[in-house]
Amino acid sequence: MKPVFSFVVTVGLIALVTGVAVTGQTPQPQNQPRYTANDELVMPENYREWVWLSSGIGMTYGPNASESTAANPLFDNVFVTPEAYRAFLQTGSWPDKTMFVLELRASHTEGSINKGGRFQGDVRAIEVEVKDEKRFAGKWAFFDFRGNRSPVKPLPQTAQCYSCHSQNGAVDNTFVQFYPTLIEVARQKGTLKTAAR
Repeated sequence: MKPVFSFVVTVGLIALVTGVAVTGQTPQPQNQPRYTANDELVMPENYREWVWLSSGIGMTYGPNASESTAANPLFDNVFVTPEAYRAFLQTGSWPDKTMFVLELRASHTEGSINKGGRFQGDVRAIEVEVKDEKRFAGKWAFFDFRGNRSPVKPLPQTAQCYSCHSQNGAVDNTFVQFYPTLIEVARQKGTLKTAAR
């Protein structure tokens, strides 16, 4: 009786540790882009658990640029999936299925003890950039979750995001030049575009 019990416990622990169900099905990889049957991207709700790359103020240039003004510039916070971040540290490039979230927040001044600086307020928009080489003609696509978190279709290829990122992105369609912890990695790995050096 004891050997059988020991065997069952061992198999159960292996299944739990590896994430493989007893049925033999493997779980959906964590932080992978998920799409609906209509090819809409599902909003990655756990993005604030991802790796934070950088924040800026008044740098809003995409589909939500009109939300930012000189008097009230928006903050932007950039997050990337942990798996993509670790791969970038090793190679200086972004692997397939990389996802970035650009979270745009209102900025405020004179709140509580703050009388001069600016601090972040409510979320105004969320933009997502996805690298999915088989799904998108240019390997990358952009999604605008302005005003809602329901699944959305990618912005059309005519949207300014595509040409701007392609022409100005320091590494593989992304603005690594604004990510202080990664630009040196790109230099060391030789993946930084010449114009961004």
